[in-house]
Amino acid sequence: MAKMHITTTINGEPTEFLCEPYETMLDVLRDNLGMTGSKEGCGSGDCGACSVTLDDRLVCSCLMLAAEAEGHEIRTIEGMSEGEALHPLQQKFLETAALQCGICTPGVLVAADALLKKNPNPSETEVRYWLAGNLCRCTGYDKIVRAVLETAADLRGAAE
Repeated sequence: MAKMHITTTINGEPTEFLCEPYETMLDVLRDNLGMTGSKEGCGSGDCGACSVTLDDRLVCSCLMLAAEAEGHEIRTIEGMSEGEALHPLQQKFLETAALQCGICTPGVLVAADALLKKNPNPSETEVRYWLAGNLCRCTGYDKIVRAVLETAADLRGAAE
């Protein structure tokens, strides 16, 4: 099979790459483009460690073919910060120790950011529901949920 030429936008930057028709977006991000923030935890869309957004829709990059990125906008964990300045969610996760080993953290942060863009004032139940697709074997989720809720409150306060 011939490699496919894909033109897309990743983290706001026009991007082109070659891929095999069967390659996943996760494989291309990590192996071809050097964006190793997204992790492969399961390869079956069950753990959320590879979460990215596709046109602002949360997807598991291990289930997405890289060819599907053609003409779309992808956002990864590498696109959350503004240069050296951490995104408020990233900063709050550090401040509240809402992470441990770090395998799930990129996916959780991408998912939480997608939630706050859709709903800047989520309830605890909504945060737990939204993040249900992200498995963490270390933290027990409470610190993660608190960090998301505190960030939402901080962002709402800054907008007022």
